[in-house]
Amino acid sequence: MTEAQRSFLVCASQRSGSTLLVESLRATGVAGEPEEFFQYLPETSRSPQPRQWFEDVTDESVLGLLAPFHPGTPDTRTSEQWRTQLLELGRTPNGVWGGKLMWNQTPLLLDRAAGLPWRSGTDLRSALHDTLDHDLQFIHVYREDVVAQAVSMWRAVQTQVWRDDATPPNLSDGAQYNALGIAHLVTILGEQERQWKRWFEEEDISPIEIGFRDLTEDPQSVVAKTLISLGLDGQLAPPPPLRRQSDGRSREWVQRYRIDAEQNGYPVT
Repeated sequence: MTEAQRSFLVCASQRSGSTLLVESLRATGVAGEPEEFFQYLPETSRSPQPRQWFEDVTDESVLGLLAPFHPGTPDTRTSEQWRTQLLELGRTPNGVWGGKLMWNQTPLLLDRAAGLPWRSGTDLRSALHDTLDHDLQFIHVYREDVVAQAVSMWRAVQTQVWRDDATPPNLSDGAQYNALGIAHLVTILGEQERQWKRWFEEEDISPIEIGFRDLTEDPQSVVAKTLISLGLDGQLAPPPPLRRQSDGRSREWVQRYRIDAEQNGYPVT
């Protein structure tokens, strides 16, 4: 494996299957420790909370289903301290570093990189180079069905359960269907995907492309191919470490939303 392949970044949007990919890569013990390092807001030291995804929504039928805001604790690390820590945490002993970045997190990365004394530019590519590596391998994980993706996220922001290591989703988890909440997330997730595609094209980047359908249908095979693309041993691909969280209720909500969208003009992409 060459030095140019020793860092990779998974680029995605929420509920796209990226967690299944990075946890599978992590389980190999040789493909970095690809955390979602860029999600934490400096004012709270937490990832965006349910209501922060709906800051421009005023409808109480939506907001009433979401947990109240927790103030958290401010992150007082300097940009250099932040960078040093994420590089240490994301690397396996063989030198491979891995991480994950959602498009909505790019402003946080830009703000952090702006504080580095060797800052080379104000754009995203410069921020990634200054923070991580000039020869990053990009992996693009996407979900073909944005409505299903938004339904999955709508359930997650209500329950605050974002992954499942052992058991199928709880049908009594308290999550409630709400077309307006799902429509809001369809817009956000669809725009994130459009921004990734635009950025890859503008920067002339050809990432490793991984679709949700392929990943969930045969995760071990997809992970094996990804390892090979990173210059690692594909035979190290493990059985999937996470269970798929989609269930009959999610599929029912997807169908219900598509009907509501047709009748009310809600977005579907």
